[in-house]
Order: sequence, then C-alpha cells, then structure tokens
Amino acid sequence: MRSAHIIAAVILFCGYPLFSQTQSQSVSKSAKEYLDPEQIILKFTHKETEFYEAWMQYEYTQKVLIRVLAVNDVPQKESMTIVTEVVFKDDGTRAVRTVKRTRPLRSVTINEDDQEIFNNINPFALTTKELSLYNLEYRGKEKIDELNCYVFSVKPKKLESGKRYFDGKIWVDDRDLQIVRTVGKAVPQSKEPQFPEFETIRQMIDNKYWFPVWTHAKSVLEFPGKSVLIEETITYENYKKFRSEAIILKGTVKPLE
Repeated sequence: MRSAHIIAAVILFCGYPLFSQTQSQSVSKSAKEYLDPEQIILKFTHKETEFYEAWMQYEYTQKVLIRVLAVNDVPQKESMTIVTEVVFKDDGTRAVRTVKRTRPLRSVTINEDDQEIFNNINPFALTTKELSLYNLEYRGKEKIDELNCYVFSVKPKKLESGKRYFDGKIWVDDRDLQIVRTVGKAVPQSKEPQFPEFETIRQMIDNKYWFPVWTHAKSVLEFPGKSVLIEETITYENYKKFRSEAIILKGTVKPLE
C-alpha cells in the first residue's frame, strides 16, 4: 500500500466563524500607522512566540477526518477519523492521547509522519526561533472578513533531511499582529510522501490569542500508477487553559480535583 503524508482532514466546521467579528479592548493596540516589512516581521514573530507559548498551556481536542473521494477517477467512499486530546497530567506535563481511531484507509496509509504534520505544520506558528529557517517576502495588505491583514510569502531557506517545513502564505492581522490565516503545504515533497495544499483559520480564544480552529485540504495526490483524490479537515475544539492548583497538607502537595 502506498504511503500518503496528509496535511489536514475535512470535518464539519462545528459552528466556528472564520474570524472573530469583534476584538477585545484588552488585546494589543493597533499597529502604528506605518510599519515597514522588517518591523512588521519583528513584531508579529514576537507575538507569535507569545501565542505559541500560551498555546502550549491549553488543553484541546483535535478531530481529523480523512476521506478518499476517488482513485484513478473512480469514485470511492473511504473515510478515517482520528480524535486526539491534548491534556496535562497530574505532574503538569503535557501529553497527547488518542481517544478514537477508526479503521485505516485502503488506498493510502496514514502513519506517524502524517500525525506530525497534523500537529505541527497545519497549525503553523512562525516564532522568533523559527524565523531564521525561513525567507519572508511582503505581499501587501488584504482584507479578510473584518480584518485588515499584512500578507507574506514564506519559504524555507533550506531543506534538511528528515525535517518538514511550511511553504506558502500567511495573513497577519494588523491590529493584534498575529497570524489569522495560513495557506500552503509541507515540504519537501517527492513521489512518496506527498502533501496537499491546506488552509488553516484561527479564531480569537479568551479574547487574547488567535488559536487554530479549522484546517482544510482537497487535492489529487499523484502516486506512481495511481491518483488519489482526498478531502481532509482538522478541527481544534474545547480550548481550556491548564491551571495547576494545589493545596498543602502537612508538607505534601495534592492536586485539586
């Protein structure tokens, strides 16, 4: 069975709006009237670092639905669902646990590399640490919903063996200076594995951070002797900030239930 490294999977959007229609007064103030691209990059990567560090302190549920729609133009009805939860253990360590995984697909194989793409490339964050790995080019401004956004193309400077990178475009809100939309794919690509182009949308959570809520892709993957049309979506739901609370009893620490 041929292997497809799949970027995202399609699931119902579960009522999420594409973007928050209002922004809290507690969030960062509007950017200056004029910032050159280098200033925008420095500011938004700093905000992305704050976002990523905050995201690492949240529990949430990730639902992936993968559907094979056709093989060599012959309609198919294959689907696979993977549901995972990001949780914190009693000792405060972060863990990902699988709560549901249906039967594997017949036409393509989903493996640990695909899960890595689901977890890290689809919800792409361009932090100050990651900035040195990419070349950014300013593409101007666009309005999406009620948001005015700076647009940048993002390409990896070099491709190291065994690592995956993002290649595409990002939309940065000019008020909060955080990424609100991502369109691109994971690279490098070859005959196997292959990665379809995806779109990820973020929504404001807790009136402060733009967290990913929805990823979607629909592409034909061309394998030797076989083309596979796949539609995929990931949803990220039930965000809940982890709070480590304890009471002290006779010198011992006991987590609160």
